[in-house]
Amino acid sequence: MPVALILEFGGVGYLILFVFHVSLATSIVLINASVLLALLIRKFFLKENRFLFMLSTCISDLGTGVSWYYSGLFDTLDAFPPRNGTYFIGPTFMGLSYLITLAAQADRYHAIISPFRYAQRMTRTRTGIVIACLWIYAYTVAAVQNLVTSAIGMKISGIGSLICNLTTYVIMVVLNIKLYLIAKYQLEKEPPSAARENKRTSLYLIVVVASCFLAFWLPIFLNVIVCSFSRRFCLRFRTDGLDPLRILPRVNAALTPVLYIRGCAPLKEIVMTRVWKCCRRGAR
Repeated sequence: MPVALILEFGGVGYLILFVFHVSLATSIVLINASVLLALLIRKFFLKENRFLFMLSTCISDLGTGVSWYYSGLFDTLDAFPPRNGTYFIGPTFMGLSYLITLAAQADRYHAIISPFRYAQRMTRTRTGIVIACLWIYAYTVAAVQNLVTSAIGMKISGIGSLICNLTTYVIMVVLNIKLYLIAKYQLEKEPPSAARENKRTSLYLIVVVASCFLAFWLPIFLNVIVCSFSRRFCLRFRTDGLDPLRILPRVNAALTPVLYIRGCAPLKEIVMTRVWKCCRRGAR
């Protein structure tokens, strides 16, 4: 039984937190696994680049959910100095979803602004290489954080997080605004067609997904910025499971696949008629 949680909240509070974290981790795992299975069942999904980004996001969020069974329920802290942590593997899964969503935004923007060049440049192979590079980059940083001392790791994390977070957050906000304007105004000028509706759906979906990312990640980003300049006002919690700033992005990991299902009719059909229907039959 996690001693930190018992001391902080007592028996009833511990039970409430335990149920919440188990429910959150289970929701993340089940919903992302459903979308992942749907994408793999129907291979035609993976012929489009946007679904490759969706697949990668589901894999990283699935890792986030699995790791939260440990990080959320026990006396763990993936920070500097770490305590019973996951060697930064868990937080890296979460950060990957952020990076992949940013890449997906850039992909949709390129596809709409320069459709002919996009078709020539961004083949499925190149898109796969971009996604692979993001995974390699993320876990290279995690490996470096595990190899250096806590003092050096704090400097790398502080400076790197501040610059990277500010830059990517601003880029994501700007891209989100541009994609929304394109979806709202420019596509209205095109004649009605299946291609236009496909563009509109994919644009609105990535705008909504990115908006949720921005909302759920903003508190932890602001805290990182404050911590980089002033330790006095820096929010620190004893464990990851007690930190609402770390919990919010995990909630987003459960919300993102729900948005995928809600915003993509073909994906919703496969999830409802193939994945969940088979699960219900299996349960019987």
